[in-house]
Amino acid sequence: METKIALFQTKEIRKTLHADEWWFVVEDVVLALIESRDPKQYIQRMKQRDPELRKGWVQIVHTLSIPTEGGAQPMLCANTEGIFRLIQSIPSAKAEPFKRWLAKVGYERVQEIENPELATKRTRALYKAKGYSDDWIEKRMRSIAIRDELTDEWKKRGVKEQRDYAILTSEISKAAFGLTPADYAKLKGLKRQNLRDHMTDLELIFSMLGEAATTEIARTKDAQGFPENQQAAKDGGTVAGSARRDLEEKSGRKVISSENFLALSQSVQKVKKPKKAL
Repeated sequence: METKIALFQTKEIRKTLHADEWWFVVEDVVLALIESRDPKQYIQRMKQRDPELRKGWVQIVHTLSIPTEGGAQPMLCANTEGIFRLIQSIPSAKAEPFKRWLAKVGYERVQEIENPELATKRTRALYKAKGYSDDWIEKRMRSIAIRDELTDEWKKRGVKEQRDYAILTSEISKAAFGLTPADYAKLKGLKRQNLRDHMTDLELIFSMLGEAATTEIARTKDAQGFPENQQAAKDGGTVAGSARRDLEEKSGRKVISSENFLALSQSVQKVKKPKKAL
């Protein structure tokens, strides 16, 4: 299952491919349309206010597995048609622009099926719009390709469950950085944001090295099934971990950083913010 993040007026909305169409995380949609700190509670109140919505809830909303840095999590999702229905029960000035945005995203999916290269171009444009540098974007796009190659390899070798992917990814991260993805995200002060979107250039490079090495080791040793691929993940992460420590020793600087893009972008905005005239 492919999961991506779309952007609506700076609000991140996770979307996942299911039955060859985009399904959107309902909580993210609610947060994009209203000011609420508790979207789950808002959704419950919304169902109480709208008996017809409550009656057809199981047909509109499905629970899908959404990959997170802490592992796959079951989340309420709805397709484009379902989200249109939910919007009817959410009084918000953003409803109409969101409908136009949603229709555009659905149409883009059709285009991407016909021309997969468009998906890559849109991902680049999304990172650019969020303020990432061209150099960083190049590394991030390469890291996505390396990750896709690794998961494809795992599928061929009998590892297909999202929770198994999370465990293997954790093995690579622990060997490469001494941290699980969840611990790493905590270090950077992240909640549900994608960890790799908040890595520095060097962190991305060593993350890529760990996953590329894992792919190579799995192929060379013809790892089959979860246990053998778990060992390959540990070995691949160890390759990256050794290279990281060697660099740290020679440079005198740590690779692992608590910096995240949220903090960096806020700092840039403060610098660019014009001073008030006296």
